[in-house]
Amino acid sequence: MFKNINLLESALNASWKRNEVISNNIANANTPNFKKSSVEFEEALAAALNKKNIIGNTTHEKHFKIGQSLDGGIQHKVKEESHYSTRRDGNNVDIDVEMADLAKNSILYNTLTSQLNLQLQRIKSVINEGK
Repeated sequence: MFKNINLLESALNASWKRNEVISNNIANANTPNFKKSSVEFEEALAAALNKKNIIGNTTHEKHFKIGQSLDGGIQHKVKEESHYSTRRDGNNVDIDVEMADLAKNSILYNTLTSQLNLQLQRIKSVINEGK
Protein backbone atom coordinates (compact mmCIF):
# COMPACT_ATOMS: atom_id res chain seq x y z
CA MET A 1 0.00 0.00 0.00
CA PHE A 2 2.84 2.41 0.77
CA LYS A 3 5.20 1.30 -2.00
CA ASN A 4 4.53 4.43 -4.08
CA ILE A 5 4.87 6.67 -1.05
CA ASN A 6 8.22 5.09 -0.18
CA LEU A 7 9.47 5.59 -3.75
CA LEU A 8 8.27 9.20 -3.71
CA GLU A 9 10.01 9.71 -0.37
CA SER A 10 13.28 8.41 -1.80
CA ALA A 11 12.91 10.65 -4.86
CA LEU A 12 12.12 13.69 -2.68
CA ASN A 13 15.17 13.00 -0.50
CA ALA A 14 17.37 12.76 -3.60
CA SER A 15 15.88 15.95 -5.04
CA TRP A 16 16.41 17.81 -1.76
CA LYS A 17 20.02 16.63 -1.61
CA ARG A 18 20.50 17.60 -5.26
CA ASN A 19 19.27 21.11 -4.40
CA GLU A 20 21.85 21.33 -1.59
CA VAL A 21 24.63 20.06 -3.84
CA ILE A 22 23.77 22.48 -6.67
CA SER A 23 23.57 25.37 -4.20
CA ASN A 24 27.01 24.41 -2.87
CA ASN A 25 28.36 24.29 -6.43
CA ILE A 26 26.96 27.77 -7.13
CA ALA A 27 28.35 29.14 -3.86
CA ASN A 28 31.82 27.86 -4.78
CA ALA A 29 31.74 28.95 -8.43
CA ASN A 30 34.70 31.29 -7.89
CA THR A 31 36.70 29.10 -5.50
CA PRO A 32 39.98 27.98 -7.06
CA ASN A 33 40.41 24.21 -7.47
CA PHE A 34 36.81 23.52 -6.37
CA LYS A 35 35.30 20.47 -8.07
CA LYS A 36 31.56 20.34 -8.52
CA SER A 37 29.44 17.50 -7.16
CA SER A 38 26.30 15.84 -8.45
CA VAL A 39 23.63 13.51 -7.10
CA GLU A 40 22.98 10.16 -8.76
CA PHE A 41 19.51 8.77 -8.15
CA GLU A 42 17.72 8.11 -11.43
CA GLU A 43 20.09 5.30 -12.39
CA ALA A 44 19.55 3.53 -9.06
CA LEU A 45 15.77 3.97 -9.42
CA ALA A 46 15.76 2.55 -12.95
CA ALA A 47 17.90 -0.41 -11.90
CA ALA A 48 15.62 -1.16 -8.95
CA LEU A 49 12.45 -0.91 -11.03
CA ASN A 50 13.84 -3.07 -13.86
CA LYS A 51 14.54 -6.02 -11.58
CA LYS A 52 12.09 -8.76 -12.33
CA ASN A 53 11.96 -10.37 -8.92
CA ILE A 54 9.03 -12.28 -7.57
CA ILE A 55 8.14 -11.15 -4.09
CA GLY A 56 6.58 -13.72 -1.84
CA ASN A 57 3.83 -12.91 0.62
CA THR A 58 4.57 -14.13 4.15
CA THR A 59 1.70 -14.92 6.47
CA HIS A 60 3.77 -16.09 9.41
CA GLU A 61 6.93 -14.67 10.99
CA LYS A 62 8.81 -17.96 10.47
CA HIS A 63 8.24 -17.96 6.71
CA PHE A 64 11.25 -17.41 4.49
CA LYS A 65 11.48 -14.09 2.69
CA ILE A 66 11.23 -14.55 -1.07
CA GLY A 67 12.45 -11.86 -3.43
CA GLN A 68 13.32 -8.29 -2.69
CA SER A 69 11.05 -5.37 -1.92
CA LEU A 70 11.49 -1.67 -2.65
CA ASP A 71 9.86 -0.74 0.64
CA GLY A 72 13.20 0.25 2.14
CA GLY A 73 13.59 2.97 -0.47
CA ILE A 74 16.37 3.70 -2.91
CA GLN A 75 19.45 5.60 -1.81
CA HIS A 76 21.01 8.45 -3.74
CA LYS A 77 24.76 9.00 -4.06
CA VAL A 78 26.72 12.23 -4.10
CA LYS A 79 29.59 12.10 -6.58
CA GLU A 80 32.39 14.61 -7.06
CA GLU A 81 33.11 15.30 -10.71
CA SER A 82 36.86 15.84 -10.64
CA HIS A 83 37.75 14.39 -14.03
CA TYR A 84 37.72 17.70 -15.90
CA SER A 85 38.34 21.39 -15.38
CA THR A 86 36.76 24.13 -17.47
CA ARG A 87 38.84 27.03 -16.17
CA ARG A 88 42.46 27.88 -15.61
CA ASP A 89 42.04 28.08 -11.82
CA GLY A 90 41.07 24.40 -11.63
CA ASN A 91 37.37 25.04 -10.91
CA ASN A 92 34.90 23.09 -13.04
CA VAL A 93 31.63 24.83 -12.10
CA ASP A 94 29.70 26.34 -15.01
CA ILE A 95 27.24 28.76 -13.41
CA ASP A 96 24.82 28.61 -16.38
CA VAL A 97 24.62 24.82 -16.21
CA GLU A 98 24.15 24.91 -12.44
CA MET A 99 21.34 27.47 -12.65
CA ALA A 100 19.57 25.39 -15.32
CA ASP A 101 19.98 22.27 -13.17
CA LEU A 102 18.59 24.15 -10.17
CA ALA A 103 15.49 25.20 -12.15
CA LYS A 104 15.01 21.65 -13.45
CA ASN A 105 15.37 20.22 -9.96
CA SER A 106 12.88 22.74 -8.58
CA ILE A 107 10.27 21.63 -11.12
CA LEU A 108 10.98 17.98 -10.30
CA TYR A 109 10.64 18.61 -6.56
CA ASN A 110 7.31 20.41 -7.02
CA THR A 111 6.02 17.56 -9.20
CA LEU A 112 7.07 14.97 -6.62
CA THR A 113 5.37 16.85 -3.78
CA SER A 114 2.18 17.07 -5.86
CA GLN A 115 2.28 13.33 -6.46
CA LEU A 116 2.87 12.65 -2.77
CA ASN A 117 -0.08 14.87 -1.87
CA LEU A 118 -2.25 12.95 -4.33
CA GLN A 119 -1.24 9.62 -2.80
CA LEU A 120 -1.98 10.88 0.72
CA GLN A 121 -5.35 12.30 -0.39
CA ARG A 122 -6.27 8.86 -1.77
CA ILE A 123 -5.44 7.24 1.56
CA LYS A 124 -7.41 9.90 3.40
CA SER A 125 -10.38 9.30 1.09
CA VAL A 126 -10.27 5.58 1.84
CA ILE A 127 -10.12 6.25 5.58
CA ASN A 128 -13.07 8.65 5.33
CA GLU A 129 -14.95 6.10 3.17
CA GLY A 130 -15.02 8.42 0.18
CA LYS A 131 -16.64 11.34 1.97
